[in-house]
Amino acid sequence: MTQKQYDIAVIPGDGTGPEVIAEGLKVLNVVSRKYGFQLSFYTYDLGGEHFKKTGETLPDEVLEAIRGRHAIYLGAIGHPEVPPGVLEKGILLKLRFELDQYVNLRPVKLYPGVEIPLKDKGPEDIDFVVVRENTEGLYAGAGGCLRRGTPQEVAIQESINTRMGVERCIRYAFELCRRRNGAKKLTLCGKTNVLTYAFDLWERTFKEVAQAYPDIETDYVHVDALCMWMIKNPERFDVIVTDNMFGDIITDLAAILQGGMGVTAGANINPEGISMFEPIGGSAPKYTGKNIINPIAAILAAQLMLETLGETDAAQIIEKAVMKVLQEDLKGVAAGQMGYSTSEVGDLIVDFIEAA
Repeated sequence: MTQKQYDIAVIPGDGTGPEVIAEGLKVLNVVSRKYGFQLSFYTYDLGGEHFKKTGETLPDEVLEAIRGRHAIYLGAIGHPEVPPGVLEKGILLKLRFELDQYVNLRPVKLYPGVEIPLKDKGPEDIDFVVVRENTEGLYAGAGGCLRRGTPQEVAIQESINTRMGVERCIRYAFELCRRRNGAKKLTLCGKTNVLTYAFDLWERTFKEVAQAYPDIETDYVHVDALCMWMIKNPERFDVIVTDNMFGDIITDLAAILQGGMGVTAGANINPEGISMFEPIGGSAPKYTGKNIINPIAAILAAQLMLETLGETDAAQIIEKAVMKVLQEDLKGVAAGQMGYSTSEVGDLIVDFIEAA
């Protein structure tokens, strides 16, 4: 029987990105040997330091090389000496748009042993997924500036929503809701009472697509109300689908429900192509090189990558290892408060997998 092989583009990136990616690669190497598939890693030097040296963000030849891989494993993008937006647009958004990664997937799951600010909610209450449209909306870059720097300056940023883009995102969310086999409830998050053009399209499309999924319960919640309910009653949510900007905001709020940025992973998905997996906490430059950043989010991003590639047994053992370490070993999940170094946390997870 031929061993399955996956070519993975690795972008360690900026700040603490290389440190957490190193632990993720450590886990991936062990789990691939244990479950009989092969991973080949191709590392690309992209990020702030590369930009400072060369003026390049994501060269076309590098993009073409990445396009030929099975998945992308990203550490972090963001450098304090590079102006905001340069790396984000030049690398992250370029990858999302060029590779048509039209779904941003954010699992929100509280694991036992992780403390959160909500005093009366536990793991049984917090287990949902946010599906965010990832290539349109306010992030499409439509708009411009007139009379910049003068008292009469005008800035326009337009939200672009197409029937194709909205429908494929909503359909993905329905399919995910069915596969999860949880509460089988899909919530559309929007602002139909103010953004009457964009979310009229979203709501009409949502209702039309829902007709093909009679087994899925549906509802609608305004984004401001959803932020309230997410904190007050997170157990009411199973899968949430929303646009690019609202999804960006509510997923950071949701991160607090699972312990913070140190344990939150996400994916940029093209179901028919190459997807990208990352911890969502950013480059955290103040912790760079101190070996104190939490690598759990990066390891869960690797777990999400294997799950998406179809290596479900390997993905499950990584999640079990993470759950064990969070519940039995770590004193906390914040940087410098784990009771272990970054590399030691990776070792704990590797030890569990090897012994399983």
